[in-house]
This record gives sequence, C-alpha cells and structure tokens, in this order.
Amino acid sequence: MSLRMTPIAIALAVATFPTVLLAEESAKGNVAADAAELSTVVVTAEKPPLAAAYAAGQVSKAASVGVLGKQAVLDTPFSITSYTAQLIEDQQAKTLADVMQNDPSVRFTTSSGHAYENYRIRGFDVSANDLAINGMYGLAPYGHTPVEFIEQVEVLKGPSALFSGMAPSGGVGGVINLVPKRAADTPLTRVSVGFQSDSQLGTTLDVGRRYGEDNEWGVRVNAALSDGDTTLSGQSKKRDFLSAALDYRGQQLKASLDAYYSKETFSGGTPAMYWFATSAIPAALDASTNLFPNAQGTLESKAAILRGEYALNDAVSLFAGLGTMRHDYDGFINGTHARSIQANGNFSGRMVAQRGYDENVSAEAGIRSRFNTGSIGHELVVHASELQQESGSAVNMTSFSSNLYAPVTAVMPSTPSTAPKTGDVTLSSLALMDTLSLLDDRLKLTLGLRSQRVQTTSYNSAGATTASYDKSAVSPAVGVVVKPWGPAVSLYANYVEGLSKGDTVTDTAATNYNQVFSPYKTEQKEMGLKWDAGSFTHSASLFEITKPTLVAIGSTANPTYVDSGEKRVRGLEWSTSGELTRALRLLGGITYSQGVQTKTAYGQYDGKRAVGVPHWQGNMGVEWDTPWVSGLTLSSRVMATSSLYLDAANTQQISGWSQLDLGARYTTRVGGKKTVFRAGVDNVFNRHYYSGSFSDSTPIATLGQARTYTVSATTDF
Repeated sequence: MSLRMTPIAIALAVATFPTVLLAEESAKGNVAADAAELSTVVVTAEKPPLAAAYAAGQVSKAASVGVLGKQAVLDTPFSITSYTAQLIEDQQAKTLADVMQNDPSVRFTTSSGHAYENYRIRGFDVSANDLAINGMYGLAPYGHTPVEFIEQVEVLKGPSALFSGMAPSGGVGGVINLVPKRAADTPLTRVSVGFQSDSQLGTTLDVGRRYGEDNEWGVRVNAALSDGDTTLSGQSKKRDFLSAALDYRGQQLKASLDAYYSKETFSGGTPAMYWFATSAIPAALDASTNLFPNAQGTLESKAAILRGEYALNDAVSLFAGLGTMRHDYDGFINGTHARSIQANGNFSGRMVAQRGYDENVSAEAGIRSRFNTGSIGHELVVHASELQQESGSAVNMTSFSSNLYAPVTAVMPSTPSTAPKTGDVTLSSLALMDTLSLLDDRLKLTLGLRSQRVQTTSYNSAGATTASYDKSAVSPAVGVVVKPWGPAVSLYANYVEGLSKGDTVTDTAATNYNQVFSPYKTEQKEMGLKWDAGSFTHSASLFEITKPTLVAIGSTANPTYVDSGEKRVRGLEWSTSGELTRALRLLGGITYSQGVQTKTAYGQYDGKRAVGVPHWQGNMGVEWDTPWVSGLTLSSRVMATSSLYLDAANTQQISGWSQLDLGARYTTRVGGKKTVFRAGVDNVFNRHYYSGSFSDSTPIATLGQARTYTVSATTDF
C-alpha cells in the first residue's frame, strides 16, 4: 500500500518556515525596521508539567485533545474524561468495554461477550474501528480491545473531526483515545494471575525499565494469556497479547515506538443479537443461552507505531507519526442474528461465515508554536493527517428455523477460503488551530478549521469497481473557556462541525447491502461547567448533536436504505470523581437525553423518539477503605438505563434495566513483595435484560452480561 504524504508536506511547507523564522527572530531580539510591526511578539516560556490524577487515582487531571496535545481538562472547551491505569488494574478490566462501564454517557451496541465491542456515546454509534491511539485512527486492535498496554483511556465527547481527523467508520458521538504505557523511572516487574467464570484462567506480565545517564531510554513490555470456558454455555475462548513500547526522552527530541500483537479465538458458540418481528417483546433470555453452539472464529491484529516530537526552542516544536496495522478475521464474528422473533419465541436464525482483512497505514505531521502578540497568548497548531485503508471480505450465509426456548443446533455454513479486496479508503486532511489566551489565562478562545478529503472505491469479488467517490469539505470549530472565579472553576462552550465517512449498509437482507454513502456533516453545540474542588471534580454539560442517518424504504423483508434521514440528540450530563474523604471515593454520573428523529422516510416518523436513545442512564461507583482491616478496600458500582425504542415507528420498546457489581481488594506484602488480591462479581443478582440496541436502522436488541466472578493476585517483584 503506497503512502501519499501530500497534505503533510503542505503543512510543513506552509507552517514551518514562517513560524520558525518568527521564533528565531524573537529570540535574537531582532528589531529591524522592516519587522517593527512584529516587535510585540514574545516567545513564551515552557509550560509547567501537568498534574497526574485526582486524589482517588481513577481519573486524570489532563488528557490528550487531538492535535492540541496534552491539556489540563479544566482548560479545554469540551467534555473529556480520562481513566487511569490504576482504575484498569483495580477493576480487573480485561478489555476496553470493562473500562467504559464507568462512563455514564457510554453504552454498548453489541451483546456482552460478542466478538466486537461497539459503543454508543451521547446517543450516537462509535464502532471499534473508530478508536484512536495517541490521536491516530486505524491503529487500535479490533474486536475486544485489550487494555494491558494502556496507561489512560480518554473519552472526548462529541464530533472531533477537527482535533483528530475523520473517524474511519463515521462515529460522531465522541472519540475514545488510548494512551500506551511508558516505562517509569522506578523499575517495574509485575505479574498477575487470575480466574474468571466459568473457567477462564489467565496471567499477565508488565515489565518496565529505563536506561541511560538521565534515564532517557525506556522499555515497557506487556503480555497476557488466558484460556478456558466463558459464561456463554459451551463456549471456550483463548486470548494472546504481547506489546512492546520503546521511548526516548531527550532535551529536545522525544520519540517512541509501539508494537503489539493481539489474537483471540473462540469455539462452541457466540452471543446472539435479537431482531424482533412484532411489538410483543419476549422476556430477555439468560445471557448464558447459546443459540449458535457451532459458531467459532478468530480475530488477529498487529501494529507498529512510530512517533516523534522535536522542540526547535521553548516555543516551537515539530511532531510526526507513522503507523501500520493489519487485522485478519474468519468465522462467525458477527451476523449471528435471531431474526423475525415472534411472541412465542419462534425465530429465523441467520448465520454469516466470514473471512476478511483490514490493512491500514496512518500518518500525521504538524507544528506547534506558542507566542504572544501584545497581551494575547497564542498556541498555534498546523496539522496534516492521512489514513489509507484497504479491506477485503467474503461471506457465506444460511438461515434456519428455531425457538428461543427450545433452540436447535443448525448446520453452519463453511467459511470462505479467500477474501478478495473489496474496498479502498483514503482520508486526508489539513487543519489550522489557534488557542488565544487573554486576561492572565482567565479567558481562552480556540478557533480552527480542518479541510478533509474522502476518497472511497468499492470492488466486487471479481475486482471490478462498483462504486467510488471523491469528496472534500471544511469543518470549523469554536471553543471558549472562561474562569471568572479563579483557576478551580471553568465555564466552557463550543460549536463543532464533524465530518464523517458515509454510512455502510450492514443489513444483509437489504437490496443495497454493503453500499457506502457519501460523507456527511454533523453539528454539536455545547456549554458546560467544570469544578476542581481539590480532591474531587464535578462537570456538567448541556449539548445538542444532529446527524444524517440511513432510513429504510420499500419492502420490510428486503428494504433499500437511503441517507435522507436525520437524528438529533439533546442532553444534559453530570459526572464526578474523587475523594469525599480519605477513605471514601466516588466515580460516576448521570445523563438525560432527548433523542428525536427529525427527518424520516416520507416523514412518517418525524418527531418520534430516536432508536436506541434512552432518556436516562447513569453509573455510580463507590470505594471504601475499611477502618478495621488495614489494606482492605470494598467497592460497588450501580449501572442503570431507562427504556428505549428499537424501531423508528416506536412500537418495539425494551424495558429499563439496572445492574449491581461488587468488589474487594486487599493490599499486603507477601515475602517482602507488594501483593494485591482482588475479587469482583458483576451483575450480582444475575438479572436477565436487554441492554440496548444495535443500530439506528434495524430493530435489533443486545443482551446484558451474565453474572461473572473474577479473582486475581498481583505481585510486584
């Protein structure tokens, strides 16, 4: 796959020369007559380091904001939450979905235990393809995203095309950015062994070292291996993961190389997705029910990412990144649907055997400069990015008749032996952003534009072109932060236009299955408040997002999808984290949303509630250090979601649900080594519930997780 660096070359050519020249002239004190008008430009000093995390250690005080780099959360005009490695370890999280269960604005669009983890943020779908690593798309592992190599999981809510470029699958609800671990100054050798029901045994290894006279060289290696039966009756799953992170931190140059290998295989079944035919919704099944016991599959991802940043002086730095990722999959990893479900439980099973691949190359480059013009401070960023994606796939599909309460074991179709190339996508962009600071940093104004180009070509199995387009658009953004009462409280507002690659028709029964539509724009308006109370923080936001959607026309059995619909979500979010006392910690929040279909096919459902958007959803976690046993911490988490509709006509409604999770950990020393014992139970009461919906366009419900026990022991050597 060739890599065209045209946008990056343009960015460096346009931005580097004048900015570097300006910095050099200011540093030398050049006051020549022909530069008199620039005499008020002053190079600013380097920023002080950002604080790490709030007192509870679960949420960071700083986060990456795309091309703006790492920023204090209170200084950003957006809603951002950054979950830490400590939270990941203490909650025994294995995948990204485990971490996202802490966020009140995030819900899942696949059944628990499904091969892929997809999300809904602020009422809009964000697929596993839309994850970023250090702000770069197309490089994160697909399927169940492992978190052993992750230092922070950052959730930036709302459209983000300006800050990170266009999301590959068109997600506009937000961006989930993964920040890889780096070796700390203190040597680390950490080993964990654990058990998860039904009989999953696993072990992880985390090793970090720094070398050199000033510890400038770092190495961090993470490995994980697990195997055994899962909570889905009859299913076995094996997971292999290995990552290595090398970094160099010099006075002027900072560079890193990240590489990982991730493989997951399963056999003996896969969770179903539930597609109802009538408004009579059968009661949710036990999550251990296996409707496809012959299903098996493999997902394998591997990537390498090289990044660097060079400080020309205290005010100007260049940065660049280049990464490649390959993902291969085969088997029944999605498309295992229980369709046309009747009130008595009869359904038509759909099985899709797949083989495919994705091969991505992602690149970015830019320049950051900081300077003053009079009393106004500037942080100017020019950023160029390009993501090239090649994909191939082939499917074999069959159907069978069964019943939810007396399922049959059907003969599965064979997996295709080859996967021909089916698509090429190139997303290239050029952005310019400036953050202006006034009134001693009590007022910050961020202005930006990103020009985005989308080139897509689709092919049939014979290699002939079936569709293509080449579109460009400009996305603006404006954000403001005001601190009227000192540095602990910030008021913010933003207007952001997101740009997304057109939706793909995923309904295998559609007449235009796999059709890719042209890019579309989304809009977000948001205002909010953030309060740092020292040991804890609060944030509240009021937002509105509008997005074009697919709507189905024609036959209900074999519909045709068009992109003439529109969905609007208005919401109010509140979140909090930190310590109420030295022994009591909170993490969670609540979201109220009003999702509306503003444009539908023939106007027949205009004004009805948007599919998959509940009015209420909330999470609250509590940790308590017990006074009677030193080192013992008890924890609990409650998640709740109100009812929602699965279909545009608002005739298929699933009930609201809640779930209680409990946990405990005990920190002690064994043989002189720090050791932490952890135990947890998710879905304590083993409630059976539909957890949400799969998409805006098909009445598919997802199933919540089964009761799951997890125990582990971790030792630092």
